[in-house]
Amino acid sequence: MKGFTKIAMGASLVSLLFATACGTQGSSGNGSGGGGSSSGGKILIGVITPTTGSSAKMGQDMNNAIKMAVDEINKKGGIIGKQLQVDYEDGACDPQTATAAANKLASENVSAVVGGYCSGAVLPATGVLHQAGIPWVLTAANSAKIPAEGYNDIFLLNSTAPAQAQTAADYMTKTLQGKRIAIINDNSAYSVDLAQRTKDDLIKAGAEVIAFDAVNPQETDFTSELTKLKSLKPDVTYWTGYYAAGGLLLKQFKQLGVPGAFGVGDGSNDPTLVKIAGEQNAEGYFVTTSPTPQFQPAAKDWSAQYQSEFKTEPGPYSALSYDGMRLVADAISRAKSSSPSDIVKALAATSNFQTFGGPISFKPDGEPVNSNFIVLVYNNGQYHVAK
Repeated sequence: MKGFTKIAMGASLVSLLFATACGTQGSSGNGSGGGGSSSGGKILIGVITPTTGSSAKMGQDMNNAIKMAVDEINKKGGIIGKQLQVDYEDGACDPQTATAAANKLASENVSAVVGGYCSGAVLPATGVLHQAGIPWVLTAANSAKIPAEGYNDIFLLNSTAPAQAQTAADYMTKTLQGKRIAIINDNSAYSVDLAQRTKDDLIKAGAEVIAFDAVNPQETDFTSELTKLKSLKPDVTYWTGYYAAGGLLLKQFKQLGVPGAFGVGDGSNDPTLVKIAGEQNAEGYFVTTSPTPQFQPAAKDWSAQYQSEFKTEPGPYSALSYDGMRLVADAISRAKSSSPSDIVKALAATSNFQTFGGPISFKPDGEPVNSNFIVLVYNNGQYHVAK
């Protein structure tokens, strides 16, 4: 999901970093798969999530959910007679850090990888794992550039930007009756991709995109940009970046009296946005997102268990991460093997695997067959599914 402006630098390091890992992990590469690390009755699974930086909370939420799944599986005897062991690595929403994490996991001969939040960090890291033949089940990152890479061993549980863009455009033009729309991004890979696709869908729907701007998410004062926006009088403003900057934008948007509705993409789907913006300023804003646990009836008991264990509510991508770990275990069980190449084949053959959000199957490019995006509106201190 989350992008990063240093993606080009990160991508350029892939070959160098992989060369180091390749000397120790012994994979045959190019999707053929290595043996997987399962010595001592253990099957080693890698996890890449951001546990440092501005998205660290999101990464911890995802790790908590993955731990729940692993603990449950191991208590039931594990998979194919072996216990699961997890190596949690920090992706930091940074291409270099995520690529280094992928190299470390490849050098350890993990059988599969779960997680992945920031698309800009995930994109270069996928190349490392693909070259090692290790499957990666992505539980949040969803840039359309990921399946476009053409790797046969990357599988997304979250629908990609085209589905989100269409959902956003439909809501802004049909439900909100918006004619003049402003779009703001943060120059990250994910944010720019979602912004451009939303713009295209809005134009197709007959709306006018009166502003298409980028801001530096490290800034704390967006007065100049918002003053310009106020003069344009948008019906709706849509932010495609992340919650830290999104909360400040929303707060200052309301304080300056910019007209129209304010909405955000799934990168800003976090309660922290409301804390930053303030309850009064957040009233009425909308978010396009995959269903969070509280809007998945099947996850009701699980959410209570999560809250009991970790003393906090599950994050937006906790349920997807839990399901992602379960899916990997299911693939190992169906393959009767911890070999990455066998797991890739099993994942590709997945048919209607039951998740909290409903059954999932994959297209040939690794995308989920069905879109899972909805629109939530924040009213009176709670989120509600938009009608």
